[in-house]
Amino acid sequence: MSNQAGSVGLPLTEGFLLAQSEISADLIAAYRATHYRVGQGADAFTLRVDGCSEALSRLFTASGHQSAIFITAYNPFSQTQSDEANLDTHEKLRYILSSQASPVIESVGADPSGAWPEEKSFLALGVNLEASKILGTQFGQNAIVWAGEDAVPRLILLH
Repeated sequence: MSNQAGSVGLPLTEGFLLAQSEISADLIAAYRATHYRVGQGADAFTLRVDGCSEALSRLFTASGHQSAIFITAYNPFSQTQSDEANLDTHEKLRYILSSQASPVIESVGADPSGAWPEEKSFLALGVNLEASKILGTQFGQNAIVWAGEDAVPRLILLH
């Protein structure tokens, strides 16, 4: 079977034809619509899937990095967990990211419709795509958001 989106007329999201993913189309749409808010205060900015981010590009230039992962440890497989469980895995993710990347910036994934509660997250610079996929899988995530040197955040489906 061909894995080229053009051959079957389906959109491709980083290696997965949407029809081949185990993740529902509604959930993928929710991930794509999420506002990925990086940092706090005057330096905060929002990433949107498939939209070039000038703020992220400036951050890459200032830091010398050319990649970033936006990741949460909250609600693995989009199954609601207790606040305590979410905070525990969030701290475990912070520890791992801090040992692999610099800087690691506190962030939040926010559903603009309000249907899903905000999820504490991180933007970590200098994490390559393969390591990002491993981290997302390790923390039970359906998807991550990753950007390369073009500073365009992409939704990376993991299932």
